[in-house]
Formats: sequence, structure tokens, C-alpha cells
Amino acid sequence: MKSLNGPTDRVVVVGAGLSGLSAALHLAGRGRAVTVVERGEHPGGRVGRLDIDGYHLDTGPTVLTMPDIIEDVFAAVGENMSDRLQLEQVSPAYRASFADGSALDVHSDPDAMAAEVQRFAGSDQAQGYLRLREWLTRLYRVEFDGFIAANFDSPLSLVTPQLARLTAIGGFRRWDRMVRRFITDERLSRVFTFQALYAGVPPQRALAVYAVIAYMDTVAGVYFPRGGVRALPDALAAAAADAGVEFRYGSSVSGLEHGSGRVSAVLTDTGERIPADAVVLTTELPDTYRLLGRTPRRLLPLRPAPSAVVAHVGCRAVGDAAGHHTIMFGDAWRQTFTDIIDDGRLMSDPSLLVTRPTAGDPSLAPEGRDLLYILAPAPNTAVGKVNWAKESSAYADRIVRAAASRIPALGVDAELLHVVDPSDWARQGMAAGTPFALAHTFGQTGPFRPANTVRGVDNVVLAGSSTVPGVGVPTALMSGRLAADRVTGVAATTSRVVHT
Repeated sequence: MKSLNGPTDRVVVVGAGLSGLSAALHLAGRGRAVTVVERGEHPGGRVGRLDIDGYHLDTGPTVLTMPDIIEDVFAAVGENMSDRLQLEQVSPAYRASFADGSALDVHSDPDAMAAEVQRFAGSDQAQGYLRLREWLTRLYRVEFDGFIAANFDSPLSLVTPQLARLTAIGGFRRWDRMVRRFITDERLSRVFTFQALYAGVPPQRALAVYAVIAYMDTVAGVYFPRGGVRALPDALAAAAADAGVEFRYGSSVSGLEHGSGRVSAVLTDTGERIPADAVVLTTELPDTYRLLGRTPRRLLPLRPAPSAVVAHVGCRAVGDAAGHHTIMFGDAWRQTFTDIIDDGRLMSDPSLLVTRPTAGDPSLAPEGRDLLYILAPAPNTAVGKVNWAKESSAYADRIVRAAASRIPALGVDAELLHVVDPSDWARQGMAAGTPFALAHTFGQTGPFRPANTVRGVDNVVLAGSSTVPGVGVPTALMSGRLAADRVTGVAATTSRVVHT
């Protein structure tokens, strides 16, 4: 793996999202003097936050997996995650609700899940689930170090014994087909393929390597931090500050001072000039290339992932009527992908993720109330044909009613607190109005994804969802570590727990 040439004593990280915070912690732990420049007033980036009338909203991701990767970031500066962050496992990880009225609780414990699958779909499917679980675990073991957690200097970097093993176990076949080798119940297969939405590709077209996302939540488990997901970047930033990292909040980068193929300083809109031996940019790709004065050299244009509409709702406390995460599958599940990815229109039969963070921390809402986060996949602004100025409010009402039709308690004394649609994501600077960055097509996977180095600029490294390894909380944290490796060379890593 190539690392930066020349001095790297002073590093400026642009952006205090998860990838930037991870990069800062890893670099500080390796003895670098690190300054983080963040345009917002608090850390988090896509892990956004909003407080409304006693409700404490997470406006970004709500599903948190792979706490061992989070632990590695704290360990980079000699800290223990448990001293900074109170994580609790969500059990069950999800409840899957289907249009025919059936429902399935998704457990990460193998015995509990096998028993639930047997109740839901019979003993043959339960045995198939156990074989699928073994395959997902094997996929993760083969894939993680050599594919997810690796920097690539060229496509030839893929040619390793791990690639052969990954190919042998079906990693480059279709995700949906691989899952159906083990389970044939159509409803059950959705539980292990719906994660393709995060990758931005229908499961029928997605590579099976991305089934590792299903490993992360159905095998390794789902977690929730006390205080909401915003507690994660807050804890990382606090650990970084204690390790000597300097933060400049409320400060946007206005330019980079560079010449002879190197950046010598970062300039801010507050008039500050921050000298730098190396720079880590976590900005959106269009902003990154604008700052660098570069045009990417790709034969094919980049393809953004689908977007989402998120409705934040307060309602009367529902008790046991709803768990922490509920996936509400519409009847026309396959059509969902055609609608939002190919046709650029709203789902004809909505499938929704409903999160109730107050199930894990009641203090996130006023007493006697629950807070709901209702996410509906939607077309991004590059392919979408939706006039959000006209459609946003009505569509939010529609998805709230759809959720309440499955769980009536969600509609009792409900108040719509806040709505985010693709046009809002775009106004926040997210390319194509999607918080999920680039789709994980074959041409945007591994060494074919935009690299975290920039041709012609010797001391700039990229991090974040649009570069390697990709989209999601664990991968964003890993992206920061990969960026740090480019700056300093690879450091010794801790062993990783693999759940079976």
C-alpha cells in the first residue's frame, strides 16, 4: 500500500463527521498534531441532530452495528469505548412486518432466531437460516481484512488469495440468488436482502459481497447508544480533544493553498490559515475536486445511491406495541427498487423503516410521549421526477398513515415534527440529494470506487462515504482509519471479534 511521501507531522482534517473523527483519532494516536475544521457547530456530519419541543431527533443514521469497529477507534488513543459511550444491544434487532399480516422478530442469537424462523416458516427454513448464518459469517471473515478494511492502489491489488476464497464462496454472485440457496420463503429472504437499499442496488443486481451488511445486523447485532446516535460523534470528539486534537467548529474551508503538487495550508471563511503537512478531506466529492482544482478521470459517470424521505413524529407513548426498529415491507417489494432507482418516482407500495429511539432512551421525548423516525426510500435528485416543494408534506403524511395502518398506536395523538426530503439533503450539500452517497455497483466497488488518494496531489487523502470502503456507520469509521494509513503507513491493529 502506498503512503504519503514527505513530512506528515501536522495534519488538517476537513469535516468532523464519523470518517473525519476516526481519521483524527487514529492520526493523533500515531503522534501527529491534528486540527479538525468543521463548518457546523458540533461533530457528526451526516449524523445530524435537531431538538424540537423537548424531542431530541437524530436526523441521520439510526441503525448502529459492529461496536468492535467503534472500539478500535477509541483504542487508537488508548481509550475504552465503555468509558465514553453507553451502548446497549437492541433485542430483537428488528421486527419485520409484512403486507399479509405476518411478522417476524429478527434475533442475533442463533438459537432464538432459528426458533423464530421455525415458528414463522417451518423447520426446513430454520435449518436453511442456520446454514445462511454460517455462510454470512464465512463471508465476513474472508472479506473484512482483504476487501473492506484495505486500501487499493489499483485493481491489481484485488488479486490475492483472499479474492480467490471470496470468489469460491460466491461473493461475486448476486446477493438475492445466494440467499435463496439457503432459504426459499420469499418473506424471509427479504430480511437478509433488504440491506441492499443501503448499497443502492436491487438485491437481484447487487454483488453478494454486500451481504456482509446482513451479517452486521442479523448476526453481529444492532446497538443503540444512550442519548441517541448523536452520542457517538460526541464521544469520539471528546476523546479526540483529550488526545490533543484541536477543533475549529463553525468554520468552513474556503480554499487550499497549494503548489508543486502539495497543499501547504487550509484556508477558512473566518480568515484563518492553518499550515498542513498533510490534509484529509471528508467533503462531498464535487466540493473535494473543486477545492483541489481537479477533474476526476473516469470513463463512466458516478452513479449516486437512492435517497430517502424521513418523517420525524411525536406520538403518545406506545408501550409494547412497537419495538425499537420495525421494517414494514409493502406487498410490491421488488417494484420498490424499480420505482426509485430505474423510474425515479415515489414507491407505488411503500416499504418503510420505523425506528422508535425512545424504546432505548425515553429521555429523547417529553414524558408520556414517543419519538418516531419513519424512513421511506426515494429517488435521488439525479433521476427523480418528484417536485418536492409540492410533494414533501403530502408524502410525509402518507408514510405516517402507512405506518399507523400497521401499528395503530403510532397514530395516536401524532404530531409531525420535521421532514427531510431529497431536496433538503441537496441543500445540505449532499450530491444528488442523497445521504447514502454513491451506489455500490460493481464499477463503484473496491478499487473501482473513487480512490482515497488524488492523482497529482501528493499530500491529500480522502475519507467518507464516497470513497473506500463505502456507505454506513462502520464503513465511515473504517474510511477514517484507511485515510490515516495512507498518511502514516499501516499501524498495528487489534484483533476483531467475529460473531458466529
